[in-house]
Amino acid sequence: MKKNSVSVRLEGVTKRFRNTKGREDIVAVKASDFEVAPGELVTLLGPSGCGKTTTLRMIAGFELPSAGRILIGDQDVTMLTPDKRDKATVFQSYGLFPHMNVADNVAYGLRIRKTPKEEMARKVKETLELVGLADLADRAPGRLSGGQQQRVALARSLIVEPSVLLLDEPLSNLDALLREQMRVEIRKIQKALGITAVYVTHDRVEAMSLSDRVIVMKDGQIMQIGSPQEIYENPVTRFVAGFVGKVAFFPADIASGGERNWDCLLNGKHVHVERASAGLAVGSKAVVMARPESLRLTERGAGLIEGRVRMNVYLGNSIESFVDTPYGEVLVQVDDPASRKVFPEGSDVAVTFEPDRIRLLPE
Repeated sequence: MKKNSVSVRLEGVTKRFRNTKGREDIVAVKASDFEVAPGELVTLLGPSGCGKTTTLRMIAGFELPSAGRILIGDQDVTMLTPDKRDKATVFQSYGLFPHMNVADNVAYGLRIRKTPKEEMARKVKETLELVGLADLADRAPGRLSGGQQQRVALARSLIVEPSVLLLDEPLSNLDALLREQMRVEIRKIQKALGITAVYVTHDRVEAMSLSDRVIVMKDGQIMQIGSPQEIYENPVTRFVAGFVGKVAFFPADIASGGERNWDCLLNGKHVHVERASAGLAVGSKAVVMARPESLRLTERGAGLIEGRVRMNVYLGNSIESFVDTPYGEVLVQVDDPASRKVFPEGSDVAVTFEPDRIRLLPE
């Protein structure tokens, strides 16, 4: 089943929806430029209305760009109809045929292509084995769990051997445990086949756990492209930082430094920061971005910011301490609580930072 992987490239792609009531047009996607490398899984991540699904629909051919080009491999597919593009799409709704069993649902695309019966039977068997449903070939969709139905939908897309797999929030109808399991299965299958994939979600955990790279979008624009680790640890804006994980922001004045050696004034005290976004300058205002795992609690008076522990949430391998401070509520993650001091609720504490794990961002 494995095919030669191809790239997907968008060049200045814009999508404008005409407003028929005399108002301004709605620009859903603004001059998007990015490339998905052969065999890579890239996730479009962002809030509702950011343009991620519209972008996917343009790659699929369900929407035509108002400007720009879309290429699959070396072929310009910008104006081609969906059936002329070598891709398959997995939707949020499974769209299974209730009057067909699992095997017939999976074989549907091959039947449309008039594939010989023996070849079709072989491919259905192989594909069902790939998604772990070989024993359920004769079962009706209505007798399957949500996760099993999603696997059938995935198998139906994979059996036609597309060069590109497009997935539009395919796990949103599943409960939390099934979503977690299916994330792993989709990643395994995508890697095993070496297929190029574009995935759409608003779930940051989904995006981080599945992707080779993540494209964060807001208001139709690409805010940042990078690996999950880059996006999480080195966001370029407050929006990206806040959207991909829990975070606290502290206003600071840049006193001196540059490169990997910044000195800031926060709450009248000096803070050393080793990582910073581009465009910052000495004398300007900025914010210190701190993830929960980069913060530490210590005795009152021994840290940078005074506070009081309002609530502790036990998570097994860690405890989340919610601390009231002059900057609002701050979440501090205490890893391996059995070997660390945990301040009880109501305790007066101070918050301090690990300088190599925090980041300076523009105000």
